[in-house]
Amino acid sequence: MNKTFNLLFFIKKNKIRNNGTAPIYLRITIDGKAADIAAKRYIDPKKWDVKAHKALGNSQEAKTLNLYLKTLEQKVYDFHYLMLKEENFVTAESLKSKLLGTDIEQRMLIPIFQEHNDKVEALVGQDFAPVH
Repeated sequence: MNKTFNLLFFIKKNKIRNNGTAPIYLRITIDGKAADIAAKRYIDPKKWDVKAHKALGNSQEAKTLNLYLKTLEQKVYDFHYLMLKEENFVTAESLKSKLLGTDIEQRMLIPIFQEHNDKVEALVGQDFAPVH
């Protein structure tokens, strides 16, 4: 069972784009180990509240961005809860993988056919006639 779990949004000021906006990242910290995920949103660093970890102001743009960040945060909490129920132990990296969908094993076409052929070969003489 994990002891600590924390989420925090921040901007990477060292990756400012030509238009003056910086990318927003989400940091997942579990038991002192962190994993960062790009939130796929950008903001002018002057419009970012460092202490509250959200966009400043009441403009429609700020409200939309903050709602998006809140939704992303809730998604992380939901995945964390599900993973704790299933696995009883979660790391920041495993939660990041689950969130990004990279935890799913990719299956290529040739191994799928090979698995099928192996199963059929095992059934030759029982359910299938041998080929001559």
